[in-house]
Amino acid sequence: MRITLSTPVAGHHAGIMARFDRELFEQLSPPGAKVDLIRFDGSETGDLVHIRLHLPLMPAQNWISKIVDHGSDDNTSWFVDEGKTLPWFLSAWQHRHVVKQEGDHSLIIDDIRFTAPLWLPDFLLYPVLWAQFAWRRPVYRRVFGVALPSSNISGT
Repeated sequence: MRITLSTPVAGHHAGIMARFDRELFEQLSPPGAKVDLIRFDGSETGDLVHIRLHLPLMPAQNWISKIVDHGSDDNTSWFVDEGKTLPWFLSAWQHRHVVKQEGDHSLIIDDIRFTAPLWLPDFLLYPVLWAQFAWRRPVYRRVFGVALPSSNISGT
């Protein structure tokens, strides 16, 4: 399954990507789940992120992702994490974080591909994960600022 969410924010793609750090990661934790950040190396190839996820009425779950790619060009910055140790409800995970320049603002794109275990249909997990990542949109806007439409006001 694939989830793609885009959020327009103020700023240049490189400056926004530089702020994808431990502090932002902690702000992006979704409501309804307690998340302990065990390890956060960063967002460059080879870095690890380890969280312990506490869901209601469930034992704590470890989730360890490795950054398998990162980069930047004139218009886009990105990094990609892949799940190496996943909670019980996932059998595969890849999250491509992209910040793309769009004129005077940028788009933060969360591009997620996941697979549930054979006994759990992917379509049951989709709305839960979609909601968890949609939660990030107001956080991104608060942290980076709202992208305002360009103005065509001219003086006479």
